[in-house]
Amino acid sequence: MAEPAPLGFATGTASVSGDYRDGNEDSLYASAWSAFVADGVGGHAAGEVASATVAIRLASMLDATEGRVSGEGRLRELIAVANADLALRVRVDAALDGMATTLVGVFSDGARVLVAHTGDSRAYRLRAGTLQQVTQDDSLVRELLASGVIGEADLPDHPLRSVVTHVLGGDPEDAAALHVAEEEARRGDRWLLASDGLTDYVAIPLIAETLAEATDPQDAADALIRLALAHQARDNVSVVVADVVELAEAPVYRPAFGGSAAADPASARAV
Repeated sequence: MAEPAPLGFATGTASVSGDYRDGNEDSLYASAWSAFVADGVGGHAAGEVASATVAIRLASMLDATEGRVSGEGRLRELIAVANADLALRVRVDAALDGMATTLVGVFSDGARVLVAHTGDSRAYRLRAGTLQQVTQDDSLVRELLASGVIGEADLPDHPLRSVVTHVLGGDPEDAAALHVAEEEARRGDRWLLASDGLTDYVAIPLIAETLAEATDPQDAADALIRLALAHQARDNVSVVVADVVELAEAPVYRPAFGGSAAADPASARAV
């Protein structure tokens, strides 16, 4: 009996500074086996450097396996190394002290999808017409909600909604706090990875409708960016839409970069 074809991703990507920001502190990467979004933390030094540093270092290590990751342990190792690069950058340039980034990504081994995240960038899965948020924000308002101090209705307009409780900032404890969940890779699922520039400004039902109606991942990514801009998103907006599909045994490795990491994607090979 023939082995089932491995499952990976067909992806679409988009990242914009938006109408209210001078620069883009987001970074993204996508390939047939893995994809992620990193959002430089606002209010800290050099958010764009933080997101690009993590994205480029992680991409450079994924190159060795053309984006494929073999298990949670290996994934945690890769992200820990990318996180350590932030500390190295600060030792070289003290002006970067305090920089940090969120991270959310999906990584396929052909049968399973590992979902990794820290911070408030999110992963959603659209399956059979139903959109489910797979990650939970590492944020102060989520902690306040869990403790009963505030209710769900308070979340959208709470003055502390942008305060994150875990990010990658170069400390080994940052990588240790990374959340990793294992999900079945199911053909036909559509994954969305998004920075909070999308989810803070566009209602989730509208995001779900847009994802469901788009014919392919790139159409979906472009449509979500248009929605965020139409809703006057006051932040950078980055999305990766990844459809779970059957892959050839050796799919062509053509990684895509976006945001700050796209300024010089060739440097991912030189890090």
